Amino acid sequence: MTRRIKLNQIDDVMREAVEDLVKATTLEWTRRVKKATPVDTGNLRNAWQTQIKPFNGTIINNLPYAEPVCYGVNLPPSWKGVYRTRQKTVKGFPELIGKELNIYVARQYAKILRKS
Repeated sequence: MTRRIKLNQIDDVMREAVEDLVKATTLEWTRRVKKATPVDTGNLRNAWQTQIKPFNGTIINNLPYAEPVCYGVNLPPSWKGVYRTRQKTVKGFPELIGKELNIYVARQYAKILRKS
């Protein structure tokens, strides 16, 4: 069934749909990145922080070793220039998860529009 909206309602309907999509995608990315984060003490996994605003979702991890573990850059001297984790984590996994979310976003957006 097609939903009928007035021309002057398009802005509100689309704004709400995009806000819902940003929220859903940010939460899904957070869920996936936490699951993929290697665990030693659990501090790195627990340090992911999510902030959601109307058109902006941000996920950050401020631990000093997040960058070496997640992206393989700024490696500590003890790693002797070689990226490694105990769980054989793929460096750059947060960005890979972001790329995987393209399909998720399309499906989620279609769901949101059907609800509207």
